[in-house]
Amino acid sequence: MKKLLKMLVVAVLLVFTLGAPSVLAENNHGKESLIALGDSITFGYNLNQKNNHPAKAAFPYLIGDDANLRVRNLGVAGWQTEDLLATLNTSKKYQKAIQHADYITLTIGGNDLVEILKEANVESGGNPQQFQQLIQQKLATSPAFDNLAASIQKIRFLSHAPIILYNIYNPFQVNDPLHHVVAPYLPQINTAFTGIAANFNDVTVVDAYSAFNNHQAEFVISQDIHPTNAGQEKLAEIGLEVLYYEYIAH
Repeated sequence: MKKLLKMLVVAVLLVFTLGAPSVLAENNHGKESLIALGDSITFGYNLNQKNNHPAKAAFPYLIGDDANLRVRNLGVAGWQTEDLLATLNTSKKYQKAIQHADYITLTIGGNDLVEILKEANVESGGNPQQFQQLIQQKLATSPAFDNLAASIQKIRFLSHAPIILYNIYNPFQVNDPLHHVVAPYLPQINTAFTGIAANFNDVTVVDAYSAFNNHQAEFVISQDIHPTNAGQEKLAEIGLEVLYYEYIAH
């Protein structure tokens, strides 16, 4: 009888031991992780009525669903590059999350551009030519690019995880005069993004600019600058292409 009891105990222990990996997988502990950093685009702003938490329809969650990743969305609405950099340098929560990340997505810089437009509009006093000149001057002296480079450097110090960096799409509808105001500057902004990314290992720029080009009616919320559900799906699609072909497939 004692021998039989010992055999039963051993059998039960084996079941729990061998079953542990599948239980962990069911609880998501066995999945790789995606940490999403950035602004209101990452957050999924205006997809929820209250905007009190990141929207499940935001592109990081869509990527996670498709690629079977655990997602932690740390996007904050309204963030500019200086906010991201300051948080990366001071927040233990963000630093720890990045240290444990397998993949990282990043959207930032759009609010810096909007702020430049606001400042140039006020300072120009409604003079169209001066408005354009001020935009160019402010872009040339903007700290946004240095902030972005320093942020990526900080992320890379904390983690070797691949970074998927989204460039800046035109946030204005095609029939909005501001669409044509910012259009000449976006290529140079995005070229700067590509140049910054090239200075670091495993930082890939995803071309949101081209994906959204002339599709603002479908991809940008009307009288807003944030992606629609379809726009978030497009961001997930182009992010997944990089994730699969550059990293997961390898």
